[in-house]
Amino acid sequence: MIPILAESLTEILTRVKIDGTLVNTCWQFAIWGLLSLLLAEILRDSYHALCHQVNWLSKWHNKHHAAYRRDLSIVSLKAYQESQLYHDILESSLLVVLLTVIALFVQQIGLWLGVAYACSFLFGASLRYFQGTIDTDYNHLPGPLEAIPSVWWVNRSYHWRHHFDDVDAYYSGVFSLVDKILGTGLSLKGKTVALTGASGALGQALTAQLLQQNAKVVALTTNPDKLPSDGSFKVIAWELGNEAALKASLEKVDILIINHGINVYTSRTPEAINSSYEVNTFSALRLMDIFLTTVKGPQAKATKEIWVNTSEAEASPALSPLYELSKRTLGNLVTLKRLDGDCVIRKLILGPFKSQLNPYGVMSPQQVAYGILFLARRDFRNIIVTINPLTYVFFPLKEISTWLYYKIFSKTAKNQNLAS
Repeated sequence: MIPILAESLTEILTRVKIDGTLVNTCWQFAIWGLLSLLLAEILRDSYHALCHQVNWLSKWHNKHHAAYRRDLSIVSLKAYQESQLYHDILESSLLVVLLTVIALFVQQIGLWLGVAYACSFLFGASLRYFQGTIDTDYNHLPGPLEAIPSVWWVNRSYHWRHHFDDVDAYYSGVFSLVDKILGTGLSLKGKTVALTGASGALGQALTAQLLQQNAKVVALTTNPDKLPSDGSFKVIAWELGNEAALKASLEKVDILIINHGINVYTSRTPEAINSSYEVNTFSALRLMDIFLTTVKGPQAKATKEIWVNTSEAEASPALSPLYELSKRTLGNLVTLKRLDGDCVIRKLILGPFKSQLNPYGVMSPQQVAYGILFLARRDFRNIIVTINPLTYVFFPLKEISTWLYYKIFSKTAKNQNLAS
């Protein structure tokens, strides 16, 4: 009996050892396979970026840009096939060769997954070249742009911007990691950017940073006398409660930054409650609604954006109850409106900086403005600039849970009309 048990135990231990080796092998394959896919995307998008920086490469790559009209329809079948030969096939072939050399040198079987991935690009490009079909050219399918640019995966709206917004940005083809690294996930060059609260500390700092990015700034302010009149940017005066008067001006704006606000500190009078919500919440909401009516046309979803300063008070104490309440309400309404996908809406989650609203702020408005644009150019939709590390933990948890709750228990106007 004892020899039989010993033999069974040996078989079990051998099987466990074999299974453990198999699991280890699978893990290694999965890790190296994911790394190979990531490497393929980095190499592919880096080559694309080089095509816009190196003259002799741009001669070949320009055929790709010359093949499309603004609605992404092709100029001609010949131009399209040339673009596939001189760009897509060439790029994919170089990618296959380079990844094959890396796989042979490192000798990890998982790296061949990246080679297969690169071969899929070469196969699709070859079909498009020889058959002249665009069915597999997903980011270049013609027609109006029906979705806003996606965050991590490149969709048609995202890639359209590379062709017709700024050719020196939006280089990524499938996964937007390289654009986030290079800061080319959003181009401000030539964009018309309007911002409220322009006469405040952050408003003036943002204006200076935007001008450095070659944006056209429109300062919307209730205090035009506090702004310089050197002609470097346009100044438009507006009145609280009369946001509708700005509609004609907002028609020509690409990005609206809602940055005005009020802080009543410890006050809780009826007047303080009313002014806090009127300035911090309802005025901002009216401006958003007016701007959203200007998002029209076949490519507007790719270019129009709203940035809303909801502040760190949306998720953390600000030692000012009414400021917190009004800003949190605004933040929740922004989350709700994002579900409609009318245009890109970014939140500015800002920590305490020195200003008229907060003379005890520990950050400078210049630092905050630089941080905002640094993250915006990397296409962050929730832009957190603060010295409080807890905000980087608490805000994402709050935003995800709120977004999920609103998505489940609310409907768009379109869905409500269909239901009725």
